[in-house]
Amino acid sequence: MTHAAVDIPIIACAPFVIILLLIAIMPLAFPHFWEKNRNKAIISAIISLPILFYLISGFREELIHTVYEYLAFIVLLASLYIISGGILVTGDIKATPRNNTIFLLIGGIIANLIGTTGASMVLIRPLLKTNSERKKIKHIPVFFIFVVSNIGGCLTPIGDPPLFLGYLRGVPFTWTLKLWPEWLFAMGMVLTIFYIWDSIAYHKETTAAVKRDVTHIVPLKFSGLINLLLLMGVVLSVAFQAPAPYREFIMIAMTILSLIFTTKKLREKNKFTYHPIIEVAVLFAGIFVTMIPILILLRMKGAEFGINQPWQFFWYTGGLSSFLDNAPTYLTFFSLAQGVTEATINPNIPIIAGVNAELLKAISIGAVFMGANTYIGNGPNFMVKSIAEERKIKVPHFFEYMAYSGLILIPTFILITLIFFQ
Repeated sequence: MTHAAVDIPIIACAPFVIILLLIAIMPLAFPHFWEKNRNKAIISAIISLPILFYLISGFREELIHTVYEYLAFIVLLASLYIISGGILVTGDIKATPRNNTIFLLIGGIIANLIGTTGASMVLIRPLLKTNSERKKIKHIPVFFIFVVSNIGGCLTPIGDPPLFLGYLRGVPFTWTLKLWPEWLFAMGMVLTIFYIWDSIAYHKETTAAVKRDVTHIVPLKFSGLINLLLLMGVVLSVAFQAPAPYREFIMIAMTILSLIFTTKKLREKNKFTYHPIIEVAVLFAGIFVTMIPILILLRMKGAEFGINQPWQFFWYTGGLSSFLDNAPTYLTFFSLAQGVTEATINPNIPIIAGVNAELLKAISIGAVFMGANTYIGNGPNFMVKSIAEERKIKVPHFFEYMAYSGLILIPTFILITLIFFQ
């Protein structure tokens, strides 16, 4: 950074806080107004433009770097979203607890290859179709959000947006594979609880429901498989560290090929729309601009905040990721951890992208895992909820969902703290 933190007034951080609070509150307070991307773009622009002019006047280097990160971030998300939207899975297998658990496990694994958003969009509809003959399935979308939309995607920068931002900040592509012990523990805990929960629910189903499930079996069918090759092209462009802007050109090329070789009818069957990715683009344009002042302050003064232990970073990052979007939350604490690392160098702990490796692990796990604590913690959460409601499945309301996460996820995270972050 080229400027001292004291050059930035605290008031310059206010727009970042305001825009994140609006993202959390508006869907609940004014859902009809907020559902239009045009309205989101207007609010994002109103909040971020004053900071944009302020940065142009004195922090152009930081602004240019952030614009590059934003473009790389959006190109990756858009390519994963659009390409995975060309993969259609149809069919109706037997809705046993074992099959449902395998479904979630597979989703958690492939989330690392096509992102939590891509995996959620590909798998939620066939899972709901599989369970359509059953009645007691309110818990299934909830566990799907836990596993596929969040926890599953922590092993690669492709898996979840916060980790890709870390990759852009210098975290090696393969470093996130080191998170496999925490991933395995969390996946094992949540899937075990799901299997028990779903088994109890399955045994409460009526005889007629179970009979319908057995007699309405249709083998799974996969369409649009060329998109798997195109997704692999996107993954390899990141894994082999193709330099910018060639990496982004590769992603755009893969996306264009997907649009060319995937029929419009297939995407219609997938109920594919551009609304979610446009929403992400307009909101994150404001977020990326308004977060620059606070990131500079945290980098320069991070050691003064008294947050210096892995367990603190895990819970603070996770707590904010539960109610704000986990991507900017990750960057906020990433910058804080850089400041802490610079002030307290420990030669016994490796430093990754300027961050103590133990702190980086805590930030990464907290952002990815705890995005599952509420519907607003991660983008795919609300998308899964909406798709389930489209199919007339009664899903938990906002606070009821938090009761599920409080009962299932919070004890899991406490155990993760005791085992991995002490």
